[in-house]
Amino acid sequence: MLQARPLPAYLISRFQGWKATTYQDNKAWYRRLAAAGQHPRAMVISCCDSRVHVTSIFGADEGEFFIHRNVANLVPPYNPDGEYHGTSAAVEYAVTSLGVAHIVVLGHSNCGGVKGCHDMCCGLAPQLEEKSSFVGRWMDILRPGFERVRDVAEADRLRALEKEAVLVSLENLMTFPFVRDAVEDDRLTLHGLWTDTGEGGLEQFDPAKGGFSAV
Repeated sequence: MLQARPLPAYLISRFQGWKATTYQDNKAWYRRLAAAGQHPRAMVISCCDSRVHVTSIFGADEGEFFIHRNVANLVPPYNPDGEYHGTSAAVEYAVTSLGVAHIVVLGHSNCGGVKGCHDMCCGLAPQLEEKSSFVGRWMDILRPGFERVRDVAEADRLRALEKEAVLVSLENLMTFPFVRDAVEDDRLTLHGLWTDTGEGGLEQFDPAKGGFSAV
C-alpha cells in the first residue's frame, strides 16, 4: 500500500516564502529555464551528506550544474549488466545527452559513508558485511582505496580515505567507454575536489603532484 502524508508545516511555509520572493522576483528567468531545457556546463558528483551544499560553495544558479548525490560521492566501475545503476545512469546522461564539459567529484570531511567503509574494512562494523546491507555493498567500491591507506597513521587515515573516495571515483569514471572517449577527445575534463565543511576549505587533486592542494 502506498504511504504518503502531507508535508510538514515548516516546509510548506518555506516554499510559500520562496514562491512569494525569490521566484516572484525572477519569474522570467525560471520560465526561460523551463522552456529552453537544461544546458549545464558541469556535472558534480557529491555526497548525500546534508552539510555539503554544492551550489553554495560555487555560487551557482539554477541550470548551471547537473548534480548527482550518493553515499560518499562514489562512482562504481562500468558494469553494463542490465541491473539498476543510478549513478552510472546519471553519468551516461550527463556525458552522452547533456554533453557536459566537466565532471567534478567532490568529497568532504567527516563523511559518514567513508567512516563506515573504514570501520567495515577494519572489522568494526559487522552489520555492513551482511549481504543485505545496501550501504555495505555500496562501500565495497571504496575497498581498493582503503588498501592504499591501510598503513596511514590512524589519526590521519579517515581523511586520507575521504580523498581516496574521490580518486577511486575518478579512476572508475575512466572505465566508462563514453567518458574515456570524451576525455581523450578533449570534450570532457575530470576534476577531483575535497572540501572541509567546518573550515570552508577546498582542495583539488593535482596529478602532477600526486596529491591534493588548497584552491
